[in-house]
Amino acid sequence: MVEAEALLGCHLVLGPARSGKSRWAEYLALRSGLAVTYLATGPGASAEDPAWLARVLAHRQRRPPNWSTREVGAALPESLASLSPPGLALVDSLGTWVAAGLELDAVDWQQRCSNLYDCLLALPMPAVLVSEQTGWGVVPPTAIGGLFRDRLGSLEQQLAPLCSGLWLVIAGRALDLRSHSLAVPEI
Repeated sequence: MVEAEALLGCHLVLGPARSGKSRWAEYLALRSGLAVTYLATGPGASAEDPAWLARVLAHRQRRPPNWSTREVGAALPESLASLSPPGLALVDSLGTWVAAGLELDAVDWQQRCSNLYDCLLALPMPAVLVSEQTGWGVVPPTAIGGLFRDRLGSLEQQLAPLCSGLWLVIAGRALDLRSHSLAVPEI
């Protein structure tokens, strides 16, 4: 079980769709005992997309009423930079943040990732980051799908060394990757 005092620094919670990754991240945040600021990066709830609306509402209903929620969209680095202790930042999710930047060229995208990395390094409070795992299936049939998969996977590899906690959630089970894995070396 995860101890409250173990939640220091940055934690990255990875998993496929409907794996329980958001619930695990929320559990980590709740166990910390800290005031939580929930940073939502996805588009707001809309009646035009009933499936997305149901997802957003389910997330909202799980959150304790004393958590602060900010819908930040693509402005994640700026939103993180505006936070001050005490407290904990819960970011859900990096996948929707990446999706919001797919129109950027490679240079601008790398700058956006560097800004996020720098903000996380300077963040004076713990953070729990939720991110999707997308590269487990077939190669995406579209260029934009491949770009999303590649950018998200690269971002996760850049952030993982920064994080003191690294979790893989699949089928409702959380696996501590720091305790049960080895880093893949550069060759």
